Amino acid sequence: MANLVEATTQQQFEDFLAKAGKCLTVVHFQAAWAPQCGQMNEVMAELAKEHAHTTFVKLEAEAVPEVSEKYEISSVPTFLFFKSGEKVDRLDGAHAPELTKKVQRLAVSEGPGGAAEGSGADLNQRLKKLINAAPCMLFMKGSPQEPRCGFSRQIVALLKEHNIQFSSFDILSDEEVRQGLKTYSNWPTYPQLYVNGELVGGLDIVKELAESGELENTCPKAVTLEHRLKTIINQSPVMLFMKGNKEAARCGFSRQILELLNGTGVDYDTFDILQDEEVRQGLKTYSNWPTYPQLYVKGELIGGLDIVKELKESGELVSVLKGES
Repeated sequence: MANLVEATTQQQFEDFLAKAGKCLTVVHFQAAWAPQCGQMNEVMAELAKEHAHTTFVKLEAEAVPEVSEKYEISSVPTFLFFKSGEKVDRLDGAHAPELTKKVQRLAVSEGPGGAAEGSGADLNQRLKKLINAAPCMLFMKGSPQEPRCGFSRQIVALLKEHNIQFSSFDILSDEEVRQGLKTYSNWPTYPQLYVNGELVGGLDIVKELAESGELENTCPKAVTLEHRLKTIINQSPVMLFMKGNKEAARCGFSRQILELLNGTGVDYDTFDILQDEEVRQGLKTYSNWPTYPQLYVKGELIGGLDIVKELKESGELVSVLKGES
């Protein structure tokens, strides 16, 4: 596929940006050891079929450190979006719906031939994909951070007030979507809120649902960070939060604690804090423990590498991991 390429040097990376000109270039900073990167490459391959004028570049983050350092890439997968050689957006983590949404939003500029990108695509199929990009999708003017009309500002405030988790699409960025969705949904105005692919309605409907107490039941509620941390901590009786994973530790402390745990024969799971900045920062506060790795047994913090070393030396590590002491 001509618009799905790989850059192995800084020069190649810069050449791809230069050739793309004003058209969108999406760069995936990846690592061969990370399964999430392989999954996101499959998503990129599908997007490359839909967006012929967009260039999709795969780049091994550790193999081209000068580029990774320049753009402050601290984890994989990370996606950077470029136009005219300038970075215009960024996405950290393996979020397929968000990647799709950003590409669709940013790729609406004209291609080399002057025709709007995607003009030959089936609009209804495109609208369906956008509507189903997240369980709760809001089509609005602007973004949740910067609404561009009073109605959009009000509906965003209502959704946030009721702790509703939602993604959004700026209809001002895409005239085809803006006009097409009115016909598709038979709803002439914006904002429009969809849940699980079905139209809920506009601001008035959302207000009515909020007043009747039905909004929370209609839309998926946001998960608080504390609830999310508790869920991850309790995914396994023994959970290790580390840099990297069982197969590839990304720091010396994590590598040492893996060796100690592997020597016990006790089963455990790991979470790579480099993949999720929210967890990485939030867990420090939640556990009142400022460094990594962190080891939990049955939802309770045991400690870091020094504590695990002490338990190993005292002969208590196995019994602690089994929850016996």
